[in-house]
This record gives sequence, structure tokens and C-alpha cells, in this order.
Amino acid sequence: MQKEIAVVRERIRLACSRAKRKEKDVLLLGVSKTKPYSALQEAYRYGIHDFGENKVQEIRDKYELMQGDALMKDCPPRFHMIGHLQKNKVKYLPGKVVLIHSVDSVSLAETLDSEFAKKDSMAKILIEVNVAKEESKSGFFIEELEERIAEMTAFSHIEIHGLMTVAPFTEDPENNRPVFRRLREALFSLQKKFPALPLTELSMGMSGDYEVAIEEGSSIVRIGSSIFGERNYHKA
Repeated sequence: MQKEIAVVRERIRLACSRAKRKEKDVLLLGVSKTKPYSALQEAYRYGIHDFGENKVQEIRDKYELMQGDALMKDCPPRFHMIGHLQKNKVKYLPGKVVLIHSVDSVSLAETLDSEFAKKDSMAKILIEVNVAKEESKSGFFIEELEERIAEMTAFSHIEIHGLMTVAPFTEDPENNRPVFRRLREALFSLQKKFPALPLTELSMGMSGDYEVAIEEGSSIVRIGSSIFGERNYHKA
């Protein structure tokens, strides 16, 4: 895994160089979903401290293991919720996640607001956007973002930090450049309309297209198979 992480970091560095960006402005999020805790430990040893999970139960289980892990005592890893979030599971997240990438409805934002208020905590979230309008994907369309975010500003225990998208699967990452560009442009537009919100993050780009995503402004790349190898979802 040391070699795989080094390769990803070098590609991030080169993409940042091409885009005249600073490498420190791009977070490498290790997508550890379905992987055993031992895989997180190995990735941690080689400098990955942020991990993305798509199931609340996996976050709970791995978070508990983390508490007694001497390796991680001085710098605990940070968990990100990146998968579809069911409202009845929200109550398990306060205190365990630093960022929720997949808020795809106003009603989910309302549930997050309510559950985090009970813990006197703030839910930091990203709004999931279905840029390509794929029927199989969740998320808002770009055209409705302004109206929906305006509704969410009524909630006092969420902070909207930016946007997230899952781009279409493609053999050629260049095909997703327009998708990433549209999301970046949408964020810029929202920053002007909602200057009081901390809209700074763009979570876009995965193992197959993260270099193009960085060139188009991504601040968080979600890398799974290029670090951890392919997944066996039958064991998930």
C-alpha cells in the first residue's frame, strides 16, 4: 500500500502543478468502505488520516476500534460519510464524522439539524449534486441548488461547506471534465449568492478521474481502489 499511496500523491502533485494550485489545498480522502480495520491502519501508517465510508455501521465499528488504537492516539483519523445516508441512521453520526458529503434532500438536512442539535453539535455537510442528471444517481440538479440551499439556511445546526458529485463512469477521464467544471462554476455562483456560508469545498474525483477533477478545482478527492485495491461487495 505504501507504493500505491505514493503514486496517488505524486499524481495529485503533478495535477496541482498543471493547474497552478498548491498541493496542500487538495485533501486525499482514502475511501475505506468495505475494507477491514487493518487496511485503515496500514493506510494511516503511510500518511492517510481521512477516511470515507458509505455505511453508518462501518463508521461506528471502525470508530470504536480507533479509540483503543495506540497507533492513532496522537492524531486520530477523521471519518467522512460519503454514501447515501438514511434518516434513521443520522443519530449515530454526531461526534464521529468531520464531514457528510452526501446530503441529497432538504428533509435529510432537517434531520441532521435535529439530531446534531440534541448533541449540541454542528453537522458540517456538502450538498450532493447530480450534475449529469443520471437516473441512477442521487442529488440535486444544479438548477435547483440556490432554492434548496436557501431553505437549508433556516437550520441552525448544519454548516454547508460546499458541493459533492459522483461523476459518470467513463473509460476516458476527460469526458468528465465538463461535469467537474460545471460543479466548480456552480460553487462560485453560490458563493456570491450566499456570502455568509463557508462554501469552500468541492468533493469530486475518484480513482479513475481525480487528476482531471483537481485540474478543475476539486479540494477533496475520494480515492478507493487506487489505494486499497478492488472491493468484494459480497462481504460488505
